[in-house]
Amino acid sequence: MAYKTVDSSRISISELMQPSHSNFGGKIHGGYILNLMDQIAFACASKHSETYCVTASVDTVDFLSPIEIGELVTMKASINYVGRTSMVVGIRVEAENIRTGEVKHCNSSYFTMVAKDDQGNIVEVPGLIVNDKTEVKRFLKSIKRIETKRSRQIEFDRENFSPTDYLDDLKKYKVKVELPDSY
Repeated sequence: MAYKTVDSSRISISELMQPSHSNFGGKIHGGYILNLMDQIAFACASKHSETYCVTASVDTVDFLSPIEIGELVTMKASINYVGRTSMVVGIRVEAENIRTGEVKHCNSSYFTMVAKDDQGNIVEVPGLIVNDKTEVKRFLKSIKRIETKRSRQIEFDRENFSPTDYLDDLKKYKVKVELPDSY
């Protein structure tokens, strides 16, 4: 099995934000940014796997700062984790005011991409060589996100799940539970 370094598939793209990318509030539309993120995730994963890739899931999309018309958006992507057929692509989004040079972190996200062959079958991906503390930390954080998601699915998707087991947990939230008596 081949292994590749994180650096060998690292990608960066930049695009000037135009009025056509804005929402009704005059800020750049989040959906437009997500579209760009999906494109860079595809490019990064395809570069690592040397094959076509599809988006399996998107994790933790937090819009931290609005992006303004006229700002230069730069997205940086790298492979944070590889499984047998999937890869987690970490993406950082920054926006630069090109007049002042001020740069702000706008978003970080994690896209899980799956490698496919020309017939649409999933294929194995190369392993990952991590060679600094940040790359090791990103790989470990990806493992924790995967384990947490799996644990949450097991807890809530089990056959004997009962929401009544969680009613006390819900008391501190802004929710009113009105279950039918026959529940």
